Amino acid sequence: MLSLKVARIENATPRIKRIELVAADGGPLPAFTAGAHIDLELGNGEARSYSLLNDPAEAHRYVIAVLREADGRGGSAWIHDALREGDVLASPPPINHFKLSEEGEHHILIAGGIGITPIASMAARLAALGKTYELRYCARAREEAAFVDELQAAHGDKLKPVFDGGDPARGLDVVTLLGKRPSAGHAYVCGPAGLIRAVREAGRDWPKGTIHYELFKGSEEDIALRKNDQPFDVVLNKSGRKLHVPADLSLLDVLKAEGLKIKTLCKEGVCGTCLVGLVSGKADHRDDVLSDEEREESLQVCVSRAMPGETLVLDL
Repeated sequence: MLSLKVARIENATPRIKRIELVAADGGPLPAFTAGAHIDLELGNGEARSYSLLNDPAEAHRYVIAVLREADGRGGSAWIHDALREGDVLASPPPINHFKLSEEGEHHILIAGGIGITPIASMAARLAALGKTYELRYCARAREEAAFVDELQAAHGDKLKPVFDGGDPARGLDVVTLLGKRPSAGHAYVCGPAGLIRAVREAGRDWPKGTIHYELFKGSEEDIALRKNDQPFDVVLNKSGRKLHVPADLSLLDVLKAEGLKIKTLCKEGVCGTCLVGLVSGKADHRDDVLSDEEREESLQVCVSRAMPGETLVLDL
């Protein structure tokens, strides 16, 4: 675990705080790649994932931005109301489930609201690599768009803000933007579920693995279709125990009820924390984290289930 001291807190907008974290011992921090996040353990007993928004070339600090969520579970409120400069928080080293495909030739970066955080880090990396890219930043109004002035200074006309005033009809035209894929092009989107859904639909004809997205907060229809769930069995490979997962419970619920310690954060298939090895059996993957290759040997137990008639053997 890392000990991270809060070096600076400032208001990016009336509802977004920018927080700079440094090593409590004054030393360098583990390196991170564009799109990475940290899992902060907060002073109220909660743990939350926050994307790193600064340039990955910076070894001396991690910078995050936290939006006060009116309907949140207490993490953002604690940070806005209780966190102070000089406080020390714990976190594992950075993790990246939203990686930049640096081999791509052209990159389209799309951010909605607080989703600008990992996208800003990606833009900084692409600029350092000398890659061609464009950055679309969607918000209701300029005053609600955190870091827009410094992004404009850093990226010039590559940044094209879209302020819709709350009217979807004035929002980003993703159909036109992604209608024709650039040569070796990749698109990345982070923000509200509706924006991600629109980008995925607009890029449905792009090659597999070229539309990248990250959800900060999931919803039933965007993450997993849980209608008509069927019961299934799992076998714990290390002990040989066989467990039954009813239709109305998740695999995570059953594993925890059996006393297995599974680390979780979001419980919605978007943070990548509750990863468990899959030895055999066909899983119904419902997360928005794992690649196709990773799904062959692991699954997220908070949302994933077994395909009909399958028994899953887990590396537990």
